[in-house]
Amino acid sequence: MELTTVWFIILAILWTGYFVLEGFDFGVGMLLPVLGGKRYASDAVDAEKRRRVLLNTIGPVWDGNEVWVLTAGGATFAAFPHWYATMFSAFYLPLLLILVALIVRNLGFDYRGKRDDDRWRANWDKAIIVGSFVPALLWGVALTNLVRGLPIDADMEFRGNLFTLLNPVSLLGGLVTLGLFLTHGALFTALKTTGQIREDARGVATRVGVATAVLAVALLAVLGAQHGNAGSWRTTVVAALALVGALVANLRGREGWAFTGTFVTIAMAVATYFLLLFPNVMPSSLNPMASSPRI
Repeated sequence: MELTTVWFIILAILWTGYFVLEGFDFGVGMLLPVLGGKRYASDAVDAEKRRRVLLNTIGPVWDGNEVWVLTAGGATFAAFPHWYATMFSAFYLPLLLILVALIVRNLGFDYRGKRDDDRWRANWDKAIIVGSFVPALLWGVALTNLVRGLPIDADMEFRGNLFTLLNPVSLLGGLVTLGLFLTHGALFTALKTTGQIREDARGVATRVGVATAVLAVALLAVLGAQHGNAGSWRTTVVAALALVGALVANLRGREGWAFTGTFVTIAMAVATYFLLLFPNVMPSSLNPMASSPRI
């Protein structure tokens, strides 16, 4: 096995760790207005209590989970500098939006409890919600574009714009990651809580999980038909079975197994993307000869 292939596998592991762990962080953040909103909360005091419970579930882990993406970025720069340069040029605006969202989100975690004021907490809640939603959507858009191929010329220069990235298939990819993270976060909440909020989280996980399963099947069918191989189809099947298993376990009140199911689903989805990408790290939609060197 060549060294470049080893580094490609390491990158796949790092991105898998990031999406699996940060995924439930994003999900819990996006669920603040849902599980802590008017539909489930009886009054303002109950809403604040619910939101505090949600944030406490991820309080000890959210900052550590972000280390994975820093390591993945550094490893990409070290192992594939041309890939790093072209990818960050093509995704400059989406990655900037993700970075700003993560910063604002982290500020929300740290500053929300600094004042005993409803408006103060509400504003920082919005920062957490938006800061969780934007990366959850845009990471899926970016990865789907990467697999489908980008308009890259022979000089490895990106020849598109933001609207090139916001195509229907890539937006579908963003909706799939958004749904997976919401389901993952809801199951994590159910696993870490008791009482009514646990039951509400299970209900959200079921509804969002079913909708996500439909979108994921459509997305992976499209990508598989264009770029699929034996390995990617195997991981696709495992991801689908794991998601179905997670939903069944959730209906039976087995939150631990349900959370494990979405854990495996996200891991296999990332593996599918990397298998679809291999052996080119930066496919070109303009000319296959302009793609990054084969691994």
